[in-house]
Parts: sequence; C-alpha cells; structure tokens
Amino acid sequence: MHLDREHCVRAVRSKDARFDGWFFTAVLTTRIYCRPSCPVVPPKAGNMTFYPSAAACQQAGFRACKRCRPDTSPGSPEWNQRADLVARAMRLIADGVVDREGVPGLATRLGYSIRQVERQLLAELGAGPLALARAQRAQTARLLIETTPLPMAEIAFAAGFSSIRTFNDTVREVFALSPSELRARVPGSRAASTPGTLSLRLPFRAPLNPDNLFGHLAATAVPGVEEWRDGAYRRTLRLPYGHGIAALTPRPDHIACRLTLSDLRDLTVAISRCRRMLDLDADPVAVDGRLRTDPLLAPLVDRAPGRRVPRTVDEAEFAVRAVLGQQVSTAAARTHAARLVTAHGKPLDDPGGGLTHLFPSPEALADVDPETLAMPRTRRTTLTTLVRQLADGTLHLGVESDWVEARARLLALPGFGPWTADVIAMRALGDPDAFLPTDLGIRRAAGESGLPATPAALTARAEAWRPWRAYAVQYLWATDSHPINFLPV
Repeated sequence: MHLDREHCVRAVRSKDARFDGWFFTAVLTTRIYCRPSCPVVPPKAGNMTFYPSAAACQQAGFRACKRCRPDTSPGSPEWNQRADLVARAMRLIADGVVDREGVPGLATRLGYSIRQVERQLLAELGAGPLALARAQRAQTARLLIETTPLPMAEIAFAAGFSSIRTFNDTVREVFALSPSELRARVPGSRAASTPGTLSLRLPFRAPLNPDNLFGHLAATAVPGVEEWRDGAYRRTLRLPYGHGIAALTPRPDHIACRLTLSDLRDLTVAISRCRRMLDLDADPVAVDGRLRTDPLLAPLVDRAPGRRVPRTVDEAEFAVRAVLGQQVSTAAARTHAARLVTAHGKPLDDPGGGLTHLFPSPEALADVDPETLAMPRTRRTTLTTLVRQLADGTLHLGVESDWVEARARLLALPGFGPWTADVIAMRALGDPDAFLPTDLGIRRAAGESGLPATPAALTARAEAWRPWRAYAVQYLWATDSHPINFLPV
C-alpha cells in the first residue's frame, strides 16, 4: 500500500480514515508522521513520503503528530488476513513475545532463523522486530502516562522498558515531549477508581455492527468466566504475568474498554487480545465489497454492513469449548463448560461483578478423570486427547499458528471433523477464510437466501467470496432469530 504513492496522496488529501493503520504519512519539512485522516491541512505532495509502520517512521527520525496521534490508529488488517511469516510475526509482536522472550524467542515460535525473520520484516515493514516492539512499548507508555497517576518509574517497567533512561529517551524521541510534559497535556484527574484499573478507547474501522459480535459472545458466555452486565461484555483473562478482567462496551465510534489487571506489564497483551477477540483491525469496506459481488449475498450485507467475526482471547480455551459444543445446544455447551470451570478453574475476585474463575488451562484439564465428564464416551476421548496434546505441546494453537497446518493436526485427532476444525480456525486462530458448509444454520440460511444448500454446492459457490468466507458465515447466521445475532438488552 505505501508504495502506491498516488493512492496514498489521494487518501491523505481526502482524510480517508479507512486507511489509518495501512500506512503512515511522514512530512519531510516538519519531520512529523501522521495517520492518513489527520485533521490538519495536508502538506504538499512533494513533501510527503510514506511508510508501512510507525516503527519505520520512528527509525527514519520522524516524531508522532500531536493532533492525530498515529500511534493510536487501528492496526493494519493485513496481519489478520494473512498467514505468512510477516503476518504471524506481527501477531506475536502485538502479543508481547519480543518483550518477554526476545527476538530469539520470536524466531523459535515461528520456526525460522533470527536472520530470516529480521530480513523479511525489514523488507516489508521497514523495521526489524526490536524496532516494532519498541514502537509498541512507546504506545503503551503513553497510554499509562495519560490515563493513570502511576509514578514514571512504574510506568517504564510496566510498558516493558528495561530502564528508566531508555523509557525517557524513547518517549522524547517518539513524541517530542518528556513523560512529564506528556502527562501535563491531559486535562482533569487521571486517578483510577481502583489500583490496576484503566479505561481506554479501542478504535476500529467503520462500519462496525455490534449485534452479532457482542450477541455471540454474550449468548455463549460461560458462567463465572464471562457475563453481560450493565451494557458491557465482561470476561476474565489469563495473561503472561497474572490475570485480568476486561469490560467491553460498544460505542458509535469506538469500543469502551475497562481493564483490571493484577500486573500492569500485561497491559499491551490484554489490549491486543481484546482487539483480536472483537476483530477490530478488520477492513469492513474490503470485506463487504467482495461479498456484495454475489447478488444473493448482497442483500444480507446491505441490511446490516460491518459484521465482524467474534473470536477469542485464548485459543486453547476455545478449542476445548468447541469440543464441548459438538452436537449439543448452546445452553448445554455452556453447562458443560461451567462445570469444568467450577471444578478446575482458578478462582479470582470480581468486586461488584459475577466473574469467579479463569477458564482452566490445558494442564489443569489434562488430569481430569474422564468418568467425571457428563458426556458420551466418544466425546470424552476427543476432549481428553485434545487437552493432553495441548498440555504436552504436541499440539499448539496460538496467534502464530499456520492455519493449514493447525487444521490438519486437528483433523488427525479422534472425534474431530471438518466443522470442529473449521470453527476453531475461524474463531480461535483467526482465519478469515474459514468456512462451515456443513453447519445446519448455514445450510438453512443458504436455502432461504436462494444459495445452494448442499455442502459441496455451497462450497463451490463460496469460492467467489474468498478470502472472506468467515464473514459470509456471519451474514448467513444473522438470518436466524437465535440470541447470538442480537445485542443483549
């Protein structure tokens, strides 16, 4: 995108917010970089140059604009629609892997050498993994400076910096302000209501239809782990340094996010996982544009554009829940999951709320006696095999997973058919092209819409919807009156 100069200039001159996060505009005369929708008067075309990432801008010596705050723009949708090395690396960097494990840990997770990873990131993003992680740390630091009364020393380490000096130098370099000056620019009190609690706004590309997104999460919520309360979807989070609780409320132009964390070092990861669960980095214009090319699907898109794919904050958790939901109702699946949570989940406190546990980890479930599971014997075998392989590392499901390889590994497990593997690929692994042609709800909706109702014929018809078939699933599901399709009252 950033190499198409004419297209970028037109986007900047029209202040088109759809391209925020796709590329960044650096102004040669002022040495400032902006998002395409920056509200200031656009510079002359000859004074503009374009970069694929904020990190690349910072490496080239540009500082962030104080008006449009390009560091807070939505992430590029490229990283969630692709499964190549660069996209998988970007998902891991957003999940804080470089801060926790360094570049060697990133390369090990990807299965490539450090040199290969650095070379490909530099070629496509203009910055290596350390620079990309540094840009993310700067964004986290700014958020903590502006929204909390924490001392700067605590903010430095919570944001992932190794020293206060590095923190001070980075903030000055990126924002052209010292940490104290950055805090002084924010009017009003920054005091949090409780220690470790932060309130922030999660941006997205419009349009966003919250009905099926929050409706699905609320209708399938596991008691004790998730709930809908006071207009917000709330759930517990298992994080690298501790645990947390996220409360997410849909607003017209953003998602209001309230995070309560036991360790503030988890802030970046918690934000990344909430954004991923709500599919906030998607490009709805591109998705809906492709799906509208099918004359039978177009009316469903036009009726309520901007649907997202409801995903998860924990891939292993979702895989377990997918098995529990095989061939049973939504209510029965919630009951099975609630029993596991009560018996094997880690308790936590939620003052004023109804959340009681973290969902049990694969390691905790690996020791479960199969005879205590109230389900058919074949499904017990499926569940115990899955959690055992997740616990010992034979099977790994994460943001860096190769979608094709992970699907093949799942299908090799006993009791796993195409529906279970594809729903995990769609909602846990984030494959935007995962498709469920055998799903009864999809087949019924297809028949009512005039689309082919048999799996083979529907799959053939859906070839034209690639690479967005997972979004077509959401539009087809939305024709039903099931609670998953409606924002809770």
